[in-house]
Amino acid sequence: MSVIEIEEIMALLPHRYPMLLVDRVTECKLGESIKAYKNITINEPCFTGHFPGKPIFPGVLILEAMAQVAGVLGFKTAGNSDELYLYAGIDNARFKMPVVPGDRLDFEISLIKEKRGIWKFRGVASVDGKDACVAEFMCAMRKM
Repeated sequence: MSVIEIEEIMALLPHRYPMLLVDRVTECKLGESIKAYKNITINEPCFTGHFPGKPIFPGVLILEAMAQVAGVLGFKTAGNSDELYLYAGIDNARFKMPVVPGDRLDFEISLIKEKRGIWKFRGVASVDGKDACVAEFMCAMRKM
């Protein structure tokens, strides 16, 4: 599957500004993996307080963006549009470098397994080919 533009991402995910953290999907292999990105701009609301004079994109938002990208993969794979993906756990999260305005945050998310509505993923968020964050996480599908 090829590129997924923002209109389709918004049709799949319930998130909206300022919490929609995926700009475009560049590759999607149903039931396997997905690649996407978010452009980090100085206009992000978090930068007013994180940190004044030294803007750094918060790690928790990087993890949230990973979950949203995984949600796109899940919805495209399972075809469920009346459900939500909720975080069920995060393991081995490591932050390797700060993400700052002007960066393009690239995501590579792989499905490890799915069992009874619990999906386990491995995610890497990188900037210019360098890992910024790596984590394993679980999401649970729940009816809205």
